[in-house]
Amino acid sequence: MVVKVIGAAVRVVETPEFYIDEYAGNVGTKDDQLSIAVVRVAEPTAEPWLTLHYDEWICVVKGRVDCEFEGGSLTAKAGETIFVAKGTRFRPSFPEGGTEYVPVCIPAFRPDRCIREDSDAKESKIAEKLQTLHAPASAVLSEPPPEVLYHMCPVPAWEAAKKSGGAYYPATFEADGHYTHATGVPARLLETANHFYQDDSHAWVCLQMTRTALRQAGIFVRDEEAMPVGDKAVGESWGKWVCPHIVGGIPLSVVEKEHPMSREGPQFTAIPGVCD
Repeated sequence: MVVKVIGAAVRVVETPEFYIDEYAGNVGTKDDQLSIAVVRVAEPTAEPWLTLHYDEWICVVKGRVDCEFEGGSLTAKAGETIFVAKGTRFRPSFPEGGTEYVPVCIPAFRPDRCIREDSDAKESKIAEKLQTLHAPASAVLSEPPPEVLYHMCPVPAWEAAKKSGGAYYPATFEADGHYTHATGVPARLLETANHFYQDDSHAWVCLQMTRTALRQAGIFVRDEEAMPVGDKAVGESWGKWVCPHIVGGIPLSVVEKEHPMSREGPQFTAIPGVCD
């Protein structure tokens, strides 16, 4: 059958200021290829800053939607559509009660694809409910998270950070949503390096640190599904990986070991002392 009813609206967010009904997506239709929702704003409100890992079209049906983004801002009124490209950090706000819009996301919205910079308890409760509703579609920890973490980076970038005396930030830090990729599974390091980093011909180093050291430095580690690095998608077989994402840069003081990485041409072949 090529014409069929595939689902029904599910209310995924409801606050005194606005509510969201998802008609298609990981909650409404259990489908990850795209999501379609209707958002109705009862009172003026605003979202926190968001960084998207999907493309989004915001179709304004009634009222007005304002967007702040790095380098500018814009306003869309009823009948207009805003496009927000994957990797964009922006903040939507709704200055008029009665605003209504239809967000379309490709691939579908999931909490781990929308990095929220929540600033208060109300915003955090929204994020918690979304995590609960989307739990079947997201990676889930089945065992205690590993204490020892690893991050791979080009030697020149790491040496520059040490020379500056400040924290190290990867080149894709902002594009990725203001976090630093890491892994707690040494066996995945070479696969990850060869998937993402072969285009960079510099010498590379693998930094070793612990969750405890990061926490003592005031940095949170968020365990979630594997995420893109810049504009490079994750590996097709990584769907069940749970990856530690460091919400911030890496302070020099937390790095307890530096492991040089071996290469043959573009191929990463070993990390002596970690994985050979």
